[in-house]
Amino acid sequence: MGPYTITYFGVRGRCGAMRIMMADQGQEWKEILMDFADWTKGDLKASCVFGQLPKFEDGGLVLYQSNAILRHLGRNHDAYGKDGKEAARIDMMCDGVEDLRLKYGKMIYQEYDTGKDQYIKDLPNHLDKFEAVMAKNKTGFLVGDKPSFADYSLFEVLLNHLVLCSSCLDTSPSLKSFVEKMSARPKIKAFLGSDAYKKLPINGNGKQ
Repeated sequence: MGPYTITYFGVRGRCGAMRIMMADQGQEWKEILMDFADWTKGDLKASCVFGQLPKFEDGGLVLYQSNAILRHLGRNHDAYGKDGKEAARIDMMCDGVEDLRLKYGKMIYQEYDTGKDQYIKDLPNHLDKFEAVMAKNKTGFLVGDKPSFADYSLFEVLLNHLVLCSSCLDTSPSLKSFVEKMSARPKIKAFLGSDAYKKLPINGNGKQ
């Protein structure tokens, strides 16, 4: 397994979670940064299954769709639960994180100037579901007793939200503890402090 190759734009975007996960799992990967001007020429876009990036390569396996890539990494690195029941719950939580990610993306790219304040006001109603699951599990993770690919996805989304609103987890003690716990993992801490991470904007339009 590995080294992997990611082809994506020079932003954290849809690759944020998988980069954090690979770093925590001690994996090496190569980055091919795509310029937006080159992307609009259409050559690479035409070769992508859904006309979208990221493109992820694991040897001869080529994958698209960020959550499919996270699942692949989960299978490769024992981050997909201990059995089928845990795996099903991890899938469920990953889909829940995707719902939150889509809401965030819509606000960032379509409604930032007009909808940011309302989004932040409504945020506790979106986070409380994850808070309840995390509090019930009592291990500091969404499912089981170690991080799954869904945890990495949630962690990255929460980091983005803390940039949007630094107090957004103040009423979610389990989520706040989760972010602190994940941030303190040595390999994640090193990655989050690296130039490779810090130099990339969160989103493609510069808003955060």
